[in-house]
Parts: sequence; C-alpha cells; structure tokens
Amino acid sequence: MTGPPRTRRRRRAPRSDWQLPLLTDWGVSPDRQKLLVVIVSAVAVLAAAAALVIVVVSLGSYTPDRRTGDALSQTNAALPQTFHGWASPKLFEPVADRGKDAKPLTAKEVFAHKTLTGEKKLRLKLVASKLDADCSAALWGEALAEQVTEAECSQAARSLYVSADGRYVGQYTLLNLRDGQAATDLVESLKTLYRGGWTLPLESEKAAFPAGGYTEAGGYALGHYVGLVWIGRADGAEPTAKDDYVSLALALRGAEKPVYQRVVAVTGPGS
Repeated sequence: MTGPPRTRRRRRAPRSDWQLPLLTDWGVSPDRQKLLVVIVSAVAVLAAAAALVIVVVSLGSYTPDRRTGDALSQTNAALPQTFHGWASPKLFEPVADRGKDAKPLTAKEVFAHKTLTGEKKLRLKLVASKLDADCSAALWGEALAEQVTEAECSQAARSLYVSADGRYVGQYTLLNLRDGQAATDLVESLKTLYRGGWTLPLESEKAAFPAGGYTEAGGYALGHYVGLVWIGRADGAEPTAKDDYVSLALALRGAEKPVYQRVVAVTGPGS
C-alpha cells in the first residue's frame, strides 16, 4: 500500500541583493527597491556636493601674493628673519598729519648724509639711494602694496649702506603716508605682514643682501612717516656674540634725521 503523496515544498527564490527587509515587509518589489536606493544615493551625493560648495564659499577666496613694481623681476628678494615694530613717540606729534607737513621729500634732503656713525667706531657708507613717487616700486607683496596704497603713500626713499670694514649691510626705507594713524597701522600689520612682503633691496656692486642670508628688521612710526630698518652681515651668516646689531640699527637710524628736521620746521627751533 502506498502512502499519501508527498507535497513538494515550494523553494523560495533567492533574496535579491537589492532587497531590504523593511521595504520587503512593506511590499516593495526588489526592482523598485533597487530604483529607490539609486535615487537616494544620487540625492545624497548632490547634497554633499552642495554642502562642500557652501563651505568653500564661506572660507573665501585665496590668491597667492603677486609681486608688484620692480619686484616682478626679483623672484628671490631677500626677507628678514625677524621683525619688531614700535609706535610713534610724542616727539613726532607735530608731523602726525601730512597736511601740516605737505612739502614732499627731496633726494637732497633724505640722502644728505653720506656716512652714518655709531658706537665702537662703526661707520656706514652710502652706496645706493632711490626716491620713488610710486611706493609700489619700492615694495613687493600684494597685501603690503594694498595697505600702503590705502595709507596714501606718496613717496618711498631707500638708502643702502655698507660698513667701513665691509662686514655689515643695512638699508633704510622711509615711507611718506597720510597720517600718524596710517603709519601706526602699517607698523602693527608688518609684525606678521613682513613674511609675505617687504621692501625691495637696492642694487649695488659695493653691497648686497645675500639671497637666503640671515637679516633682521624693524619698523618705526614717526608721525605720518614709517621708517624701516633692515640689517645683516654681508656674508649672510647669523650674528654672533661679536655682532652688535643694536648699535648697528641705531647707526642706520641716523638716516631718519630729515624727519627730526621737519618736526623743527613745524614747531620752530625754540620748541
């Protein structure tokens, strides 16, 4: 006697790679699930891209510093390794406004001293000089050029010196700005700005700042003027205990005597 016929169990179709348990329970077919996953993925990618665009826009744009004026041909212009800035002393308040000191600087005035003297028989000889009416011709660095333009810089006087023994090189740059506030702001900005822009070195066969050599700099607000001191050894080496950079900087600051003379011209010799 044969038993009752066996009923064959229906084999379940293998689960599709595109089946999600929750969607399957809801009765969504595998094909529709696949389409839904593709759509959701595309939307996610677009949302991420949009978010990235928003972040980039919020960060602002960046443009590398472009050298201006004479700097276009000086891709290896030397930079000081250190910079210190000082506010204007009260002594220079009479020339805090260019309106009270409107007469432009002259080459005869600012380059009158061919030799500057300092302590320990230090003597600096003038080997090159230049007075520019376009301040951007004496500087490089886009941010620096923009700031001196906003400060209405009308003149830049540069004088290059070498010590009598040939050991040191120094350059003094005097900028003629709108007023004392513009001068103070520039000196303060240069505490960080000097890393991406600085004054251009004058060229001379008698003295030069070695490319990549060690140099130091300082900025001084002098009423509506800014004086920039730049010093270093002629061989580019770092200073040793024998190198008195304080005395060297003070000697180089002898180049700012014309500013003192202008204070006297405004206040009178008896002040």
